[in-house]
Order: sequence, then C-alpha cells, then structure tokens
Amino acid sequence: MSAQKKVLMVIAPENYRDEEYREPRRILEEKGCRITVASTHTRPAKGMLGMMVTPDTTLDKVDAGEFDLLIFVGGSGAQAYFDDTRAHGLARSAIASGVPVGAICVAPTILANAGLLKGRKATVWPDQAKAIEAAGARYTSSPVERDGSIVTADGPNSAVPFGEEVARMLGL
Repeated sequence: MSAQKKVLMVIAPENYRDEEYREPRRILEEKGCRITVASTHTRPAKGMLGMMVTPDTTLDKVDAGEFDLLIFVGGSGAQAYFDDTRAHGLARSAIASGVPVGAICVAPTILANAGLLKGRKATVWPDQAKAIEAAGARYTSSPVERDGSIVTADGPNSAVPFGEEVARMLGL
C-alpha cells in the first residue's frame, strides 16, 4: 500500500462554502487521505450555511511542498484571498513543487491572481469569469475543469465531482 496522501485545504476565516469543504474532504478521507486545514487564524471559522471548522494551522506556517494536494475552498469569504500574497505564494509554491492545486467556486480567482491560470482552461463561479479571463485564463463554463496539475470547479453543485477529480489527480 502506498503512503497516506496529505491534503491541505485552505478555507476563509468566515463564509467559506460548507459543501465545497465538506464533500471534497469526505471523498478524500474515504480514500485514505489525511487532511490539514489552514486559514488566516486558528479560531473556529463559520461557513455560509453554519458549519464550524477549526483550522489546524495558518497560511504563513505551511509549506505546500509537504503536501500531495492543495485545495482552495470557495464561498464569499474566499474573496479575502484574492489579493493575499500568502495565498498566492502558497499556490505558486505548490505548482513549483509539483503539487497539484484545486480551487472551487470563486477560489479560482485566487489562482488567476497568482498568475497560475495564464493560458490554461479553467472554470469559476460565473460572476468571476471576467476576472480570471483578465488574468489570462481560458474560461470554459464547465462544472469542473482540469488543465494539467490544476483543477477548478464552478460552485457548490460541483463539490462532489470536484472532490472526485482531485482524488483522481492523486491517483486515488
């Protein structure tokens, strides 16, 4: 049996989208992954639908290269990371280290603003389509889009197929 895969999930300090966190986490844990949750602080974070999650660590204390997958969870709170240099650095470091990256809902805008979607096919919550295109992405409007080592998804209705696709990217 192969070593347990380690996944870093980044949530907003408040107003992350519950199912975009819960469903990929469930799918990955069922396949044996160990999940670490990061945010801007380790106080309990409340999702848009009321779910409470206490992050394990903060963005400035994690090294993307120590994980097998990095996921940015969406929800309106994820806008806090649109221009966050720590989030951008984490995403760029993951890609540079060969770690695949996933982002769902509005979170692909974080990847776009970090310069990681230039020339890549990507999807996002529709009101962010122009933002990712402005950063060089090729917006597809698909529910889930995979281009190389990056998987993007368009929102809560795609949480399960997104979770399944990131699991496939890990060979699970």
